[in-house]
Amino acid sequence: MARRSAVKRGREMAVVDGTAAPDLPVDPWDAPDGRGRGPRGGRWSGSGGRWWVWAGRAVLWALIIVILVNGIRAPFERFTAADEPGTTAAPEPSARRAQFPSSAAGAFALQFANVYLNYNQENAADRETQLRTFLPEGADPQFGWNSTGTLQVQSVQVAGVQARDEHNATVNLVARTGDKWLRLAVPVYADDNGGLVVAARPALLPPPAKAALPQQSPAQRDAALEGELQPILVTFFQAYARSDKTALSRFAAGSPIGGLAGSVEFGRVAEVVAPQGEAGARTVTASVAWRVAGGELEQAYELDMVRKDATWYVKDIRGTTDPDPS
Repeated sequence: MARRSAVKRGREMAVVDGTAAPDLPVDPWDAPDGRGRGPRGGRWSGSGGRWWVWAGRAVLWALIIVILVNGIRAPFERFTAADEPGTTAAPEPSARRAQFPSSAAGAFALQFANVYLNYNQENAADRETQLRTFLPEGADPQFGWNSTGTLQVQSVQVAGVQARDEHNATVNLVARTGDKWLRLAVPVYADDNGGLVVAARPALLPPPAKAALPQQSPAQRDAALEGELQPILVTFFQAYARSDKTALSRFAAGSPIGGLAGSVEFGRVAEVVAPQGEAGARTVTASVAWRVAGGELEQAYELDMVRKDATWYVKDIRGTTDPDPS
């Protein structure tokens, strides 16, 4: 019997020892007409998937090129824009933060004034030596004093600093000599390295004027609450004068309350002023007389009071800001 070749029929038929093998399942990747989309011999016969791969690569490369071009162009445009007429480059962050050193200049001017406003013709040489620390090179060694007479101040304080720019400012000082008050304007220059110098001769100016308190209509007072709080605040201020922590803890409604640590002796609660308000909380003013160094000094306090279980507690104590010409 003649054998038929199994080569042409592939997987459909094979002859082993003269016996035809049963048909094997057809690979779904191989279409009978030879136009299948699957791999034949390890190769991909279709073209649709390859087209999408190349399209994706093209989009990716386009994005990379756009990013590179923008990254190179942006700094170049900023550089060329700064050179164009009529354009101003943005200031550096350090330049924007540059400020006149007001605190250091105030302390510097204060030390200067304690030398400048104290002179005696018997120690003119010492004054000249001390002034060198504050004056520019080549300045008058006595800085305007004619080396005669005597001047002495009891106190000098900084009243304010008026900065003109990051290098120049006027430091205003208030000084007391005898029964007179003086205001001294001291020009101070500050360099970029933190150095300070008195740039020119100071000027005496009038002291600050006395202000008049605004007229205020008196608030409606709660007389019943004032009478209720009077004995409570007497006990409270007795403990406050001694810094009695145990006693003060019984009055505190919040943070622990300190005290004056025995620096004064309690005298009396001269007055309690309680305005009308809500039943459970009130801000009151208490005038307290302290015995200090053989005398009596009456002072005003503002207290935030809260009511809990029919008892009043002190939530906060501070100096008052309400105008009171008495």
